[in-house]
Amino acid sequence: EVQLVESGGGLVQPGGTLKLQCATSGFSFSKYAMSWVRQAPGKGLEWVSGVYDGADSTKYTDSVKGRFIISRESNTNTVSLQMNNLKFEDTAVYYCNGRSPTKLYDYWGQGTQVTVSS
Repeated sequence: EVQLVESGGGLVQPGGTLKLQCATSGFSFSKYAMSWVRQAPGKGLEWVSGVYDGADSTKYTDSVKGRFIISRESNTNTVSLQMNNLKFEDTAVYYCNGRSPTKLYDYWGQGTQVTVSS
C-alpha cells in the first residue's frame, strides 16, 4: 500500500519558520521525483518545490526561492520542506507528491495546513 503522510504544519507568525515532513512507504522512493505542492484558500494547486535524481537536483518556484529548502532522506524514505521567513501568502494546504520516472504513477498525501498570521 502506497502511503505519503505529511506532518509539521501549523500556525506561525510572519517571519517564522516551519518544517514539513512527508513520510512515505509502498513505492521505490529513491527513483521517484518528490515535490511539494500547495493550495491556498480559493485557489488552484501551485507547485512549490521538487527534488530529483538524488538529493542534489532541486527546484523552487520563484516566490519561495531563498526561503524554502527541500531535502530527501533515502534511508528513511522521507522528504522535507524547511520553510523560513514565512509570509502571509504562504498560507495554504501543503501536499507531498511522488511521481515515477515514467510519470505513470503519481502519488499524493492528505495535506497539512500552514497558516501564516499575526
